Amino acid sequence: MQYRNLVKGAEDLSVLGYGCMRFPTKGNRIDEELAEKQIMYAYDKGVNYYDTAYPYHGGKSEVVLGKIIKKNGIREKVYIADKLPAFLINKAEQINKYFDTQIERLDTDYIDYYLMHMLDSLKSWETLKDFGILDFIEEKKKSGAIRHIGFSFHGRPEEFIKILEDYEWEFCQIQFNYLDEYNQAGLAGLKRAHELGIGVVIMEPLRGGSLAAKAPDKVKKRFDEYREKRSPAHWGLRWIWNHKEVAVVLSGMNVDEHVKENIMVANESLPGCMNEEEEKVVNDVKEIYRELMKVPCTGCNYCMPCPFGVDIPGAFSDYNSKYFFGGRTAQALYVGRSMGAFGIKKAGADLCTDCGKCELHCPQEIKIRDELKNAHKELDSKLMRAGIKVASLFMGRRSRD
Repeated sequence: MQYRNLVKGAEDLSVLGYGCMRFPTKGNRIDEELAEKQIMYAYDKGVNYYDTAYPYHGGKSEVVLGKIIKKNGIREKVYIADKLPAFLINKAEQINKYFDTQIERLDTDYIDYYLMHMLDSLKSWETLKDFGILDFIEEKKKSGAIRHIGFSFHGRPEEFIKILEDYEWEFCQIQFNYLDEYNQAGLAGLKRAHELGIGVVIMEPLRGGSLAAKAPDKVKKRFDEYREKRSPAHWGLRWIWNHKEVAVVLSGMNVDEHVKENIMVANESLPGCMNEEEEKVVNDVKEIYRELMKVPCTGCNYCMPCPFGVDIPGAFSDYNSKYFFGGRTAQALYVGRSMGAFGIKKAGADLCTDCGKCELHCPQEIKIRDELKNAHKELDSKLMRAGIKVASLFMGRRSRD
């Protein structure tokens, strides 16, 4: 495993970080046995940076991560990154309350890398300062409860620069991949952070899987034309590690094969590793995606839960899938979810009441309500509904026999 400094003079971190937002699940719960197996495999291969947050898996991500680390006796050998849910704070006393809850969930005395979660503008940072965040940071760093301080960002490039330059941050976390080279903080933000000596962690390197296993056939075909055979995920990660400014890349790994592949790519990808021919391949793929994608949703789930039951990321995934892979499978998945077929709860876009709560939290600034209407219009089908209703009745009859 390759290692780099995220914070100057601090410990060496694995260039591959373990993202704990997408642990494997069994039913509606984290599959703790499989999560432990995957985490410990990654640890044995040299991964030492584990990233979680207050809302991930409904608060269970922190609990499961802490349990696995304690059970295996590796707390002093790994580095935990966690985040203050800045978007939930509306009074000063909540800051300590959330932090104490996180310490309890993780079952630890300190957090190595602590971030202000999901800042989107200088104003959002100023609001935290009004609530006394600077005193909180100073106190926790002095006591050793927080080792390093940073922030994660979803917003416009100019706002990212303002936040960077407003405080003596040690590190930051941004969304960056070959489709988001100029979105959010983007390449300009990455370079400015590097100039200021602020370490950078990358999130959403594969856009929630859209640049990996979910890659459309046209994309896979273009990659396959290159003389060396690599998966779409391999290409996506390699493109990021090609940038010298990147310290750690987070990957939300929940499949054994993905863990192994990501570690392999991390071991061989260096800054400047891509030649002109490889860069041409990636540029061609960017154009293919831009032609096909309908909604730039990464599946981060910040818009969830919907108070009216809409599975927003699911609807957008089906909508994009129709254009990535063809329509019938995506349509069947969407209509089944919309109908509440086969014992699942109704979760279609038609449940949307235009309340707008989701749009307040979307890192991609998607006009969610409008796009939900578009998704429902394109994916809903009377014929598909009739077919699923018949199939559901048939399955119900068989289960009673």
